[in-house]
Amino acid sequence: MELLNAIAIGAIAAACIYSLLRRSLLKFIVGIALLSQAVNLLVFTSAGLTPAAPPIIEPGMSAPPETIADPLPQALVLTAIVIGFGLLVFTLALSRRAIEAVGSDDLNNFKNTDT
Repeated sequence: MELLNAIAIGAIAAACIYSLLRRSLLKFIVGIALLSQAVNLLVFTSAGLTPAAPPIIEPGMSAPPETIADPLPQALVLTAIVIGFGLLVFTLALSRRAIEAVGSDDLNNFKNTDT
């Protein structure tokens, strides 16, 4: 399963780099969104994919079960999703204003904004 996740992460990262190197501003934003998702999958995969119980101590027990899921990667990814969404919304708003000012989403046209 981890090999399949590694292949998926590699494919998403390749699509991300391809999108980031395009001349269109909107494709650049899609590349940023793909990068965020690839990093989230990488954190999940690096933490280990083990089917385990949640880290809850039942009444009457003195310790949790032997195999428990690690909540730290889940918390990190949840935080990264929120931050990634905020970044995506900010870049969409910024790109909308930039496209209105320049008149095109081609990144080469952004050099001529001083005139």
